[in-house]
Amino acid sequence: MRTIKGPAIYLAQFAHDVAPFNSLKGLTEWAAGLGFEGVQIPAWDRRILDVELAAESQTYCDEFLGTAKEAGVEITELATHIQGQLVASHPAYDTMLDSFAPAELAGNAKAKQAWAVEQMGLMAKASRRMGLKAHGTFSGALAWPYLYPFPQRPAGLIDEAFAELGRRWLPILNQFDEAGVDLCFELHPAEDLHDGATFERFLGTVGGHPRANILFDPSHMLLQQMDYLAFLDMYHDRVRMFHVKDAEFRPDGRCGVYGGYQSWIDRPGRFRSLGDGQVNFRAIFSKMAQYDFAGWAVLEWECCIKHPEQGAAEGAPFIRDHIIRVTERAFDDFAGGAADCETNRKILGLD
Repeated sequence: MRTIKGPAIYLAQFAHDVAPFNSLKGLTEWAAGLGFEGVQIPAWDRRILDVELAAESQTYCDEFLGTAKEAGVEITELATHIQGQLVASHPAYDTMLDSFAPAELAGNAKAKQAWAVEQMGLMAKASRRMGLKAHGTFSGALAWPYLYPFPQRPAGLIDEAFAELGRRWLPILNQFDEAGVDLCFELHPAEDLHDGATFERFLGTVGGHPRANILFDPSHMLLQQMDYLAFLDMYHDRVRMFHVKDAEFRPDGRCGVYGGYQSWIDRPGRFRSLGDGQVNFRAIFSKMAQYDFAGWAVLEWECCIKHPEQGAAEGAPFIRDHIIRVTERAFDDFAGGAADCETNRKILGLD
């Protein structure tokens, strides 16, 4: 067993145009000041990362890593949730996703997809240059509008959607394999990969690709009313990234899982700052230690009530208090005796 690394923080929800949140230097110094030891990088935010330079220049990557190290933190992973969403997107979302790509591509779904695929390849190279072992992303969604089986879906509709999903992602997975990096899909509502069943279906379309792995975020499973601890029992061998994010689910006679088209503050299921929700993190960290998780515990902050800076300040000690320093010896070693074949046969009455 290994002791999980952390605490770390995903910078996506904290970057904005006011210092110290508008540069890698400012963000890493701020994170280190709160007690974080690692930062996860949103690879679409040019205030933090130049994707093209990171893919092509080792000097740039060394300087990038050096900036973080000078601040007192490590780069844990890069993440392309925005780009991944565009790799496979149903036309119903074309207009809403215009903001995910360069402005000149607005209204051109094929161009946005091509840009996203190119970005994923660049990020495989950048991750390799930085010596990173995992990368987080979304799968995108071709079948999501047909989640509920009414009107009745034509036979084979979902099979074809996942076959196409596999066709689009397989070349990208191969690029990450060449780079020696695991591609970890965050299982998330509004993505075709949103639970264990859909992840298994996807694996079948990419031949069980060894680089197709999971970014585990229990908050999304709680909102789907999944057993996130049993999920770890079943899929721990594919879990290569971990978002520490809290949530709560408070259904009543008026509203449930679907949320009634309400805003986050009024939904029965909503994200909360660490410790303010219902996720059983003590059990999760125990499972992660049991299954020898080798990665980072990364705070992803989303809350419809609390200020993000308060959530971040509380997040570092919360994660640190939950990390289990794994034991190097069995608790009952004191009572053990020397073992050898002859003694064992004698105990069993075989001599």
